[in-house]
Amino acid sequence: MLRFATNRDYSLVGPEAARAIEKGLANGEWYKSPIPRKRLKELMARSDGPALRDTAIWLGLILVFGGLGIWLWGTWWAVPVFAVYGVLYASAADSRWHECGHRTAFRTVWINDVVYALASFLMLRSPTAWRWSHTRHHTDTIIVGRDPEIAGMRPPQLIIMVLNIVGLVNVPQSLATLARYSLGRLNAEELDYIPEMERWRVQVEGIVILGIHVAAIVVAIGTWSLLPVVLIGGPNIYGIWLLWWIGNTQHLGLAEDVLDHRLDARTVYMNPVFRFIYWNMNYHVEHHMYPMVPYHALKALHEEVKADCPPASPSVMAAWREILPTILRQLGDPSYFIKKQLPPGAGQLPERVEATHG
Repeated sequence: MLRFATNRDYSLVGPEAARAIEKGLANGEWYKSPIPRKRLKELMARSDGPALRDTAIWLGLILVFGGLGIWLWGTWWAVPVFAVYGVLYASAADSRWHECGHRTAFRTVWINDVVYALASFLMLRSPTAWRWSHTRHHTDTIIVGRDPEIAGMRPPQLIIMVLNIVGLVNVPQSLATLARYSLGRLNAEELDYIPEMERWRVQVEGIVILGIHVAAIVVAIGTWSLLPVVLIGGPNIYGIWLLWWIGNTQHLGLAEDVLDHRLDARTVYMNPVFRFIYWNMNYHVEHHMYPMVPYHALKALHEEVKADCPPASPSVMAAWREILPTILRQLGDPSYFIKKQLPPGAGQLPERVEATHG
């Protein structure tokens, strides 16, 4: 992740990492809204059916719009077709990558792994490296010095945020990372969370994923046509905007260094189209509290715990109306953040945990 100077060291190998361990925030005991054991077991039940249906629809739409785009290539009609294709390819792949990475989308493990590998390829990610990165993200969510996936550092990196609406930072950085992986090189942060026995996989994945994308570029040059890269890799530039719009609502502007997902994550109500694209990751507080609940049960989980949580944002636009003033204020005051208010009677962190970060 490209990083500029901040008031805190967000790397995993700096002084904040040691400070998080010293404060008891690393591998901490997180608050979870109470839910009857029997009901939780019901919600955690895995099934192949919903994910097989939704994956078939997703891949079918990619094939349909990709085929139409090829057929209409060279005409203006290809533009709106590829606009849809790009969103299905890049923005929708992220949530499939996410859920299958948790191995909760499907009951059958190997299907999770196949869809996870495909989605990782579409997102220019090493499946192994990102599985371990995301494991750490869940263990130490928005704990500075521990979480490798903090997107909203303070003060905000506004230039990077704006450029990434069309992937202009993430794409070159992802390709450079894959090139480094293909040479067997991991940086100090990756060495911190990727087990030694898994590192050979990262190299193989880097070679394969980068090789396919390089081949698409070579074919594009050889045929003097942008079509190969419009189909493969290019959607991470022109189709990532929707993920940027809905995905940045997860944690942006919220608290750091708290062991309560109600304070560092945000649930946002979304329309059915967005929820299909996003695979219900808009129920993000609930997902972090109980990450083993499949995506298709998150709405039901939300109903079980919402009385113990801050009110959900009524829409994506409403979430951004809260986020934008916050990140602008953080430019001058990096200590500022949105303090979510818990409802009356909500459960609280144990006193010994509160004292750690209070």
